[in-house]
Amino acid sequence: MSFSSDLKEELSKTNNFTKKQEIKYELIGYLISKNASIVKNNIRYATESDYNINRFSKLLKNLDINHNIEFDGKSFIITLKVKNNIENIYIQNSEIKIVNPENINEQEKKSIIRGAFLGAGSINNPEKTYHLEINLSNKHNLEYLFNILINMNIKSKTLEQEKKYSIYIKDGEEISQFIALLGASRSVLKFEDIRVQREMRGKVNRIVNCQTANLNKTINASVEQIEAIRKLQKTNQFNKLEENLKEIALLRLEFPDMPLIELGKQLKNPVGKSGVNYRLKKIIQIANEL
Repeated sequence: MSFSSDLKEELSKTNNFTKKQEIKYELIGYLISKNASIVKNNIRYATESDYNINRFSKLLKNLDINHNIEFDGKSFIITLKVKNNIENIYIQNSEIKIVNPENINEQEKKSIIRGAFLGAGSINNPEKTYHLEINLSNKHNLEYLFNILINMNIKSKTLEQEKKYSIYIKDGEEISQFIALLGASRSVLKFEDIRVQREMRGKVNRIVNCQTANLNKTINASVEQIEAIRKLQKTNQFNKLEENLKEIALLRLEFPDMPLIELGKQLKNPVGKSGVNYRLKKIIQIANEL
C-alpha cells in the first residue's frame, strides 16, 4: 500500500462516533470534496477505497441519513437524497456548498479537514517528494477550507485551473503538522522517520558532491602545474628558475596528488598552503610567457 492509502486507512479508524457534532462536520468535509456531486437530485460520492466508503457510510448511519451503496467498475458509490437536511450544507446551481458554521470549535474544524482529505485528498510518497493535495468541488469550498487551515496555523497554497480547485502543501514540516492535526499519530511517526532519513541522505550527498568537486579542482590544478613544469623542462628553462621554485616543482612531480599544505611541509624550509600556491602559480605564469 502507498503512504497515502496507509494514512487514509488509519484515519478511517478514528473512533469518535459518540461525538455527533464532530461526525457531522467530518461528513461536511466529505461533501465539499471534489468526489461529491449532485446527480439527478441525489448527492453522489465515489471512491475506489473500500475502507473510505465504509467510513463515509458509518458517518451517515450515525447521523440517521438514509443512503445507498453500489459498486460501479472500480468505484464504490454512495448516494443520498438531496432532500436530506444536512445542517451547514446547501445546494446552489447543482453545486454542494458549505455555510460558514458559527461557534465551531477546534476539534470540529479538524473534523472538516479530515473529511475533506478522506473525501478527495492525497499525499505523494515522501521518500521521493513532498506533496499533499486536497481537491474541492468549487471555489467557495476551496476558500473556506483554505481559511480554516490558516486558522489552524497550517501554511498551504491554492490552485484554480480549468474548474479544478485544490489546496496543496509542498513543505515537509507543514505536511507533518497537517497529518498530526488529522490525528494520525502512526502516520506522523512514519512520515518523520522517512523525512529524517531523506534529509540525512541529502546531507551526505551534498558532502560527497562538495568533496568530489574539491578533489576535481585539486586534480585539475595539479595537472596544470605539472604541464607547466614539463614545459619548462622541455624548453631548457627549468634550470633558470629560482631555487625555491625548482624545489617546489620537483616535489610536485614526485607527489602529483599531494595537497598543497602537505607539499609545503616537504620543503627544506617549510611554508604554508598560500606560500606553496604562490610558487606554483609563479611557475605557471613563467611557462605561459614562453
